[in-house]
Amino acid sequence: MPPILLASSSPYRAQLLAKLNLPFIQASPELDETHLPHEVPESLVKRLSLAKAEALSETYPEYYIIGSDQSLCAPNGEILGKPHTVENAIQQLSLLSGNRVTFFTGLSLISPKSCSESMAKQTVVVPFIVHFKELSKAEIEAYVRAEMPLDCAGSFKSEGLGISLFEKLEGEDPNSLIGLPLIKLCQLFSNVGINPLLMQKTSTKP
Repeated sequence: MPPILLASSSPYRAQLLAKLNLPFIQASPELDETHLPHEVPESLVKRLSLAKAEALSETYPEYYIIGSDQSLCAPNGEILGKPHTVENAIQQLSLLSGNRVTFFTGLSLISPKSCSESMAKQTVVVPFIVHFKELSKAEIEAYVRAEMPLDCAGSFKSEGLGISLFEKLEGEDPNSLIGLPLIKLCQLFSNVGINPLLMQKTSTKP
């Protein structure tokens, strides 16, 4: 089984990756995630997802390393990341209320240094469209108090009560909203000869 490293301390991404039933470890990269001047969300997540994986490649040279990053652009042009505070979360959801927003997830897979250079670094960006309901101030404040989505880009948890904020979702993979687009990850794995379906251990009864 090839060793796999998730370059993130996020429990949400770990829960998603665990769905593939492949053994992996986690490590958090030390990285400045500030966006560059005039950088758009799609470019930001592409750059940061690869940077997160690259930041750990020297420490874990024989691992397949997964990096991921998320961002979206509010209707006023502001790039929204993790809110970190209740006040920021309320402000973000107020900006998103009643709007159609494209949420971008960057995904990178770095192969071990001993592997072929042709697929050494793979990076993709997965878009997902979210249609927000018209939300009252009371609804936004109640939601933030209930789930405290302070470590989630856009200030919502679509796998929980956050689903009640939406009118409609459009995209290839709803897992991308939570933090890790598994359909695309399986494709990147396939490009380097990793097939999760063929790497499952057969269960045996005692």
